[in-house]
Amino acid sequence: MNLRDRKKERTRRLLSDTAIEMFLAEGFDRVAVADIAAAAEVSKPTLFRYFPAKEDLVLHRFADHQGEPARVVEGRAEDESPLRALRRHFLRGLDERDPVTGLCDVPEVLAFQRLVFDTPSLAARLVEYGTADAEALARALGGPAPGLVAAQVIAVRQVLARDNVAAISAGRSADEVYPEAVEAADIAFDLLSHGAAGRGY
Repeated sequence: MNLRDRKKERTRRLLSDTAIEMFLAEGFDRVAVADIAAAAEVSKPTLFRYFPAKEDLVLHRFADHQGEPARVVEGRAEDESPLRALRRHFLRGLDERDPVTGLCDVPEVLAFQRLVFDTPSLAARLVEYGTADAEALARALGGPAPGLVAAQVIAVRQVLARDNVAAISAGRSADEVYPEAVEAADIAFDLLSHGAAGRGY
C-alpha cells in the first residue's frame, strides 16, 4: 500500500478498535456513533465514510473470511470434491483454534463473539454475511442445485461455530471442547455428504 492507503487503514483500524472497546464496556446500543467519533477524534461524517453503518464498525473484522468457502472450493485439488475440501478446511480451523470456528478461548475473542451473538442487529447483519457467502459458494460449486447445497454448508458452519462458542462460554477450554467439536464437524459433513437417512433420521 502507498502512504495514503496506509493512513486510511490506520484510521479505519482506530475507529473500529475504539468502537469495539466502547461497545464491550457499555453495550452496543448504549454507545452513539457521535461518541465513537469524538473518542477517535474524527468527525461523524468522516466515520461514516469508513463505516456506512454502526454495525460495520464491528463486523468488518469478519471481512477476511467473507467468501472463504467459495475460495476453498475454487482452490481445491483436482481430485478433491468440494465437500471434502470444505470439511478439511473446517477441521484445520479447529486444529488452529481459528475464531471463525468458535473454538477459541482467548478472552478478547470470547468477549467479541458474545457482543456479536448477543446483539440482535449485529446477529442479523451476520446472517446477511452468511447469505452472501452462500451465494458465492453456489457460484463456485456449479452442478445440480448449487444454491441448496451452499445454503446447507453455510448453515452447518454457523451451527458448529455457535455450539463451540456456547461450550466455551460455559467455562470449558478450547482443548477440552476440541474432541467433541471434531466429532460434531465429522457428523455434520457426513450428513452433508450422505444425507440424514443414513444416521436414522
